[in-house]
Amino acid sequence: MKVCFETFGCRLNRAEALDREAECIARGWEVVENHADADVFIVRGCSVTARAQRDSERFIEHLKRKYPMKKLIVEGCLKATNTLFSRKMLPDAPPTANLGVPVPTRTARAYLKIQDGCSGNCTFCIVPQFRGKSRSVPFEDVIDRAKRFIESGYREIVVTGCNLSLYASEGKKLPDLLDALSTLDSPDGIGGCRIRIGSLSPGECALETVSLMSERKNICRFLHIPVQSGSPRVLAAMRRDYTVKDVEHLAERAKKLIPQIALGCDMMTGFPGETEMEFLATKGLMKRIGFSNAHIFPYSKRPGTVAAGLPESISESVSHARAHALADLSMETRYNFARKFLGKIVEIVVEDAESCSGWTSEYLPCRANIPGIRKSIAKIVVTKVHHDASMEGLIRH
Repeated sequence: MKVCFETFGCRLNRAEALDREAECIARGWEVVENHADADVFIVRGCSVTARAQRDSERFIEHLKRKYPMKKLIVEGCLKATNTLFSRKMLPDAPPTANLGVPVPTRTARAYLKIQDGCSGNCTFCIVPQFRGKSRSVPFEDVIDRAKRFIESGYREIVVTGCNLSLYASEGKKLPDLLDALSTLDSPDGIGGCRIRIGSLSPGECALETVSLMSERKNICRFLHIPVQSGSPRVLAAMRRDYTVKDVEHLAERAKKLIPQIALGCDMMTGFPGETEMEFLATKGLMKRIGFSNAHIFPYSKRPGTVAAGLPESISESVSHARAHALADLSMETRYNFARKFLGKIVEIVVEDAESCSGWTSEYLPCRANIPGIRKSIAKIVVTKVHHDASMEGLIRH
């Protein structure tokens, strides 16, 4: 049996797709890239925005039209809105770490799913409709899974989940789990591996995590905060469980404990009722904090959410113009942040062996332009920074 995977959306979707791929290989299936060679398609869709949902559905319909006799399984965050879809529903039971399944080996970095679902009630978000309430992978299962990744040669583990701040298992929270993960050793004596954290909302969990990061050098110096807006009123209308002051406090704490930390953010423009002054408040927050990595997107109306019924919708042209303005600011900030590493030594996990390229601890792309060893950690002296914040340098032996 030959199977082809196509995945849309976030890191969590990617982690789940890689686990499914490993499961298929364990069953003796052959994973192929060419659609014409496949007997089965497994498509993991995304509906976080209308565009993501549209792209997923169009792709699925394309496959069904072109390969009507082949089996199609649709997973992830996507409704079975078309009779062409053959949807395999996510289980309602708590997720497991699939300990009996061989770990995925195709990627240079390991993706470790520790949590699924969200118990939040944000007015714009449709994800809980697909993934349900928060549930966590048991603590010991996560540790065992991580050990197997390290034994398989991985030197970076990307911790993924729908809402990592909600992780809870056996009386342990996310900082407890990260503490345990950061102390794991590899069997070859080289040491453990880097631990990269996904998005964390402002709050006690994030503050404790930052304190742990300052103590553990192998926890990547990058923290992504899903801010969404710099306006107190807009955040309240979104029903986010933090304030602008909480965001600023977390950023200040992170910079104080880890001066070279890179901060990322999600920012939404055009939420219903967002005024020009409220947009400028968001822009001002980005300037003050100096996010080196920003995911900026216009508000997308999602049927079934509270925000979809709110008045004072913002025109698409205004929403997109505001998003472009934030993107321009973000690129300037990112470039200036990257320039701080000129002449300094950075570490990457090599993803492309030919160019010895990968991501630094601060989530900046860097390459040495000479052959390297995939999955290994390479030290590079940065000699050049491009305007897109990508870096080049020389290998430090």
